[in-house]
Amino acid sequence: MNDVIVIGIAGGTGSGKSTLINRIKDHFGDSITVISHDSYYKEQVGMTYEERCLTNYDHPNAFDTDLLVEHVKRLKNWETVEIPVYDFTIHNRAVGQTEVKKPSKVIIVEGILIFENKALLDCFDIKVFVDTDADVRIIRRILRDVKERARTLDSVVTQYLTTVKLMHEQFVEPSKKNADIIIPEGGFNVVALEMLNQRIEGLLK
Repeated sequence: MNDVIVIGIAGGTGSGKSTLINRIKDHFGDSITVISHDSYYKEQVGMTYEERCLTNYDHPNAFDTDLLVEHVKRLKNWETVEIPVYDFTIHNRAVGQTEVKKPSKVIIVEGILIFENKALLDCFDIKVFVDTDADVRIIRRILRDVKERARTLDSVVTQYLTTVKLMHEQFVEPSKKNADIIIPEGGFNVVALEMLNQRIEGLLK
């Protein structure tokens, strides 16, 4: 049995992480297990919807990263895990719901802040940072949040200006120094994608 390879893919909101991951999955198929840091937003007990809307979701404290670290370690030990299901339309975990993730030879963990946490950083065999211009990222975030997360344009822009931009500058951008590979434009960078796929293939052999 081959050792498990854990790849961390970080980058700012809307940087193209999902596109990169989908293209890696197209190449490796069932050899890939993908986990998103977003699934590990903390459950907000006893808070109204209005109060949950005011939470800073781009700060490391918004995540139960300890649980993510535990799950990654269990997957590396070829154990199945049940990860939380987060409902972005209500800003809270879906009550009583989990998603089963089975171990595989390649585990990808993605998120904006996964290189900020030392314990999580130590879990990764390959650390990739997707680097994309801020104007492109905000446009992608607006489109995603309005179409997929039932957000209003005003709320997305307000959140970006009050927390997202500041947290990117404080936590996300500095964490780029921890990356092994920096990929401009994520999955749209064909040369970098091919090199990463070759690296994964080499490790699997």
